[in-house]
Amino acid sequence: MTALDIDDCMKNAGLIRHRAKLEAIVKNAKAYLEMEKCGENFSDFIWSFVNHKPIVNDVPDLRSVPAKTEISKALSKALKKRGFVFVGETTCYAFMQSMGLVDDHLNDCPCKTR
Repeated sequence: MTALDIDDCMKNAGLIRHRAKLEAIVKNAKAYLEMEKCGENFSDFIWSFVNHKPIVNDVPDLRSVPAKTEISKALSKALKKRGFVFVGETTCYAFMQSMGLVDDHLNDCPCKTR
């Protein structure tokens, strides 16, 4: 992705038109490739923060769901150290939820890991 590609993306109303975030796509892809080049598996790296096993949280109500945790803080710091950008604690926690590293389904939700 070149600077011209980013210019084109900035004109696309269907995308986030925040130049730094679009440039982050390129930076993060390069950081990912550098990890792979050095023999570090991204999936193993991410899952190592939860000892390769999903964390199932006790969530009686929505107020109990955190926006960030000490683990997401550590993940954010480690990703930034490897050159990733726009990976703050809250973004990392949302990523952890979406990828199944943490289960924050309400306790009475049928999707809750039992």
